[in-house]
Amino acid sequence: MTGTVAQIIRILDRLAPSRLAESWDNVGLQLGNPAWPVKKIWTALDPLPEVVADACENDVDVLVTHHPLFFKPLQRIDCGTPQGRIVETALSRRLAIISAHTNLDSVPGGVNDILAAKMGLGNLRALGGPVDVDMVKLVIFVPLTHVRPMLDALFALDAGRIGKYRCCTFRSEGVGTFWPDGDATPAVGKRNTLSEVKESRIEIIVAQNNLGTVVDALKKVHPYETMAHDVYPLAVRDHQTGLGRVGQLPSPVALEAFSARLKAALNLSTVKVVGQPDVAVETVAVCSGSGASLMAAAVASGAQAYVSGDLGYHTARDAQQAGIGLIDIGHFGSEHLIVDVLAGYIRDALKAAGLSATVEAADTETDPFHYL
Repeated sequence: MTGTVAQIIRILDRLAPSRLAESWDNVGLQLGNPAWPVKKIWTALDPLPEVVADACENDVDVLVTHHPLFFKPLQRIDCGTPQGRIVETALSRRLAIISAHTNLDSVPGGVNDILAAKMGLGNLRALGGPVDVDMVKLVIFVPLTHVRPMLDALFALDAGRIGKYRCCTFRSEGVGTFWPDGDATPAVGKRNTLSEVKESRIEIIVAQNNLGTVVDALKKVHPYETMAHDVYPLAVRDHQTGLGRVGQLPSPVALEAFSARLKAALNLSTVKVVGQPDVAVETVAVCSGSGASLMAAAVASGAQAYVSGDLGYHTARDAQQAGIGLIDIGHFGSEHLIVDVLAGYIRDALKAAGLSATVEAADTETDPFHYL
């Protein structure tokens, strides 16, 4: 079955909920119509003019990028500018552009976790500190015959996510009683008669901002005229969600050797290193993209080395004073690895949803810097 842009947006929001995006960020649909059909999807790091043009030439319907097309509100669209040409080209060929940026950086399994895995880090926690997540526990009572349809509806909306695990529920069985009034339309039992039904109590965690959508979807498949359910607010501090990561290497390694290993693992032509070459590194802090703003957090984490991109001169001096090694792998080098992974996730999610579309990673992007 052919999906729509709206369905791709929902798939991406299940991967990287938009609520995790930083306040200054702009994620989700950048350009296009949610009702457009989708048969071909590309993933890329940036919505560059050449990437958009190439996507249009290849009849791509959706371009999913890490970096947004628009960071600030537009005052005008001038088709003589690079950004204006992107808008003109994309709309003329009905190419939708969707972004998953800092939400994809922060979510478990996102950019920072993938980067940390490349380094061989374990025991990960968020570098930027735990995130306070507005969650609720939803409890639904349903006859045993309808447990599976209810679970399918819940999982389709990504309810039941706990850390890196999905589809988390707890069920217990019991007996429900009810007395339908004379004007009721009971699915089971009779009016003006006490009825007893074997039921399952399903407990599941749901994001507060997704609660209304989940409850509406459940009501469509629940057999009863009135669906009995309870909602309990939760105070959740998620230590695995947030910007950056801190983790442990299997064993200590010298800073210079670790830098060389990282350079090879990411297939980089060069890395910039600050610190004594022979200092032992076991705890590593990492932040994809531009990580200067988390330098203080990296020092406070107790890490012996901090890996990120766009680390300037003054950040290097701060690292020297703090006695922490610094490895600048570049913005492109720290993030481009998400492009193939993102394509794979979308491909799997489409298959699970019964949707058919070709998904590929754009292969025309290169690091804007070259080194002599």
